[in-house]
Amino acid sequence: MADKSGEMELFVRAVALGSFSSAARALTITPSAVSKAVGRLEDRLGVQLLDRSTRSIRLTAEGQVYYLDCLRIVNEIDELERTLLARRNVPHGRLRVNSSVPIARRHLLPILPEFLARYPEIELDLSTSDEVLDLIESSADVAVRISPLQNSSLRARKIFDFRRIVVAAPDYLARHGMPARPADLSAHNCLAFNLKMSLNEWPFIEDGRSFTLPVQGNFRADKGDTLHELAVAGLGIARLANFMIDDDLRDGRLVPLLEDFHPNDTMGVYAVFFPQKHMPARIRCFVDFLIEKLGRYTLRVPQEPARRPASPVAHRVA
Repeated sequence: MADKSGEMELFVRAVALGSFSSAARALTITPSAVSKAVGRLEDRLGVQLLDRSTRSIRLTAEGQVYYLDCLRIVNEIDELERTLLARRNVPHGRLRVNSSVPIARRHLLPILPEFLARYPEIELDLSTSDEVLDLIESSADVAVRISPLQNSSLRARKIFDFRRIVVAAPDYLARHGMPARPADLSAHNCLAFNLKMSLNEWPFIEDGRSFTLPVQGNFRADKGDTLHELAVAGLGIARLANFMIDDDLRDGRLVPLLEDFHPNDTMGVYAVFFPQKHMPARIRCFVDFLIEKLGRYTLRVPQEPARRPASPVAHRVA
């Protein structure tokens, strides 16, 4: 298919500058290229658009009519391209974000009003899920997840680091005592996950040896938020991400346990997205905003309280 718009632009430029050679110099091409493009136009239209001499060109009657319409079309194309180029750098359009539930509740929701105020032309569509996400199936532009990349075709930018902490409510510890060593957890009610079974293998370091300890209890759930609420309620001991429980630790609703045996392992919260040669501004500015606002999150190491003696009541909840 012929490049009609390109031929029209060459025709308009030649008429405006008065010769093929002048148009060629302006466009840094050869005069013959301009002449051939105009010739193709005339052949396709079946009319002569220009009268040619060795030094100049002149519009025919048909060429005059065609030139005015071409000039309008070329100007409209130029204006359209200027508009698109300007909008390319202005974040706009629908932005689909998927986040794990605890991150959305504690970190995204508080800052999203500021994001939308800063970028009023963005329409944000937020969904939450704690399941492993497929960006294509979910139609998400950005996923905020607690894990490194599993798919090498995706890109990820780390937002902040966190660690998981073994915690319990003061009420639970008053009734059942405080574990002094990881092995003591076998006598306690540990709140566990029913989907991510690997999260029920709690890592520790003792006497220079790293190991994981399977935990058990009378309650399992698929979401960390559920375990968090029941830990605060005093049902048992849980191992939770510190960004979920910072306020509870500060206010004394939960206390950290076995910190002397913590492996000091950290994980990252990532913004995951498809790599694109021309990244839409709405995706780029959202990821930058997350890092701007949440990248300052401080990983605080809690202080474990003095251990209390166990009560004579059996520790394990049947």
